[in-house]
Amino acid sequence: MNMMVTRRALLGGMALGGAAAFLPGRALAFRADGATLYPATNAFIKGFVDRRELASTLVCIGKGQEDALSFGYGTQAMDSRVPVGPDTLWRLYSMTKPITAMAAMLLIEDGKMGLDQPIADFLPAFKAMKVQNVPDGSITEVHPAKTQITVRHLLTHTAGLGYNIIQKGPIKAAYDAAGIVGGQVSRLPIPGLAPVTAAPSLAAFADRLAELPLVYEPGTRWSYSVSLDLTGRLIEVVSGQPFDAFLKARIFDPLGMKSTWFQVPASEAHRLTTNYAPMGGVLIPIDPATSSIYLDKPPYPFGGGGLVSSARDYDRFLAMLLGEGETGGVRIMKAETARLAMSNLIDDAVDRKGTFIDGEGFGAGGRVSLPTSPTGEGLYGWAGAAGTVGFVDRARGYRVGGYTQYMPSDAVPFQADFGKAFYKDVMR
Repeated sequence: MNMMVTRRALLGGMALGGAAAFLPGRALAFRADGATLYPATNAFIKGFVDRRELASTLVCIGKGQEDALSFGYGTQAMDSRVPVGPDTLWRLYSMTKPITAMAAMLLIEDGKMGLDQPIADFLPAFKAMKVQNVPDGSITEVHPAKTQITVRHLLTHTAGLGYNIIQKGPIKAAYDAAGIVGGQVSRLPIPGLAPVTAAPSLAAFADRLAELPLVYEPGTRWSYSVSLDLTGRLIEVVSGQPFDAFLKARIFDPLGMKSTWFQVPASEAHRLTTNYAPMGGVLIPIDPATSSIYLDKPPYPFGGGGLVSSARDYDRFLAMLLGEGETGGVRIMKAETARLAMSNLIDDAVDRKGTFIDGEGFGAGGRVSLPTSPTGEGLYGWAGAAGTVGFVDRARGYRVGGYTQYMPSDAVPFQADFGKAFYKDVMR
């Protein structure tokens, strides 16, 4: 059953305030000295497993372009004896968004589209969009959009598009009916979560989305949305390649990300974790690894929340970002492109009050810190609905990933407090 999570907390942003058989490419040590080097982080992630609040937790930290250090606790499932490690597979959910956004930046670098170019130049159905008179109100009481949706708007959640995990009322119902979803949860029916049949392809997703009104005027408000899923379709049209094939050719293969997929191959299913819902002190398996929906081919590659990956693989992506487009002697984008992507791409006039980025900036697919942020400038990253978090701290030279699997992400404070624990170690 294809379903999209329904609670706003499931897709919260990046919180701020053995394995020896797998050693090709960038080395990544799974070492016990994480407790010595990062004691606060170690105690933080270990506590959730010791208290049986989570089946497993893992952190992957790299300094500059040095080999990353990975350390964790627990097993791939509560009923498994397989310990988690750097090659364990995790559902990334919205940590997919930075990857999709960087793919779009590559096409901007190639000169095939512009950051401020209307997407209607490539997707004509979006040329004459309508906007709800009242956000989340009637979908028939609308007016013509004053501004064209641009590539920048898509990459920064300022296009005015909606999300069926955020919106309410008629617009949410219309998204559900049209199969406009940004991810999947389980083959199993989940109480309180209505089944939604996703659109059959990215092309159909885009066409159906264009028929519905926007929630906000483009460029006026930051509103978490399906914009990165639509970016996947934009990438297909502009590049002339299927979206997933473009990611593989331009990002995954060059970086050696051999364990990142929209569908987990049957041969790799033994590495997949189980996803849980913490309820009343008990972990309920909502997507068991052995029967996971991620073993099925998705209706389309969800650019906003569809990837499964390992800590080792995602660290390669983060290392590329920290290296401003290059890692391990491989450059996949120009330094100026990477710097632009990780800079604040939204104007001060964009309303962000009460949102995931209140008081922060936003780059291509990820939140960026500002001079007024608790950690100062230099952070770029995002988090996922199942508790994961990934970011780079360009000012201090760190790349950091935190991994676990549970929904909703506010059921336990792993994601919310992960950054606080890490910075206790870094800023002590």
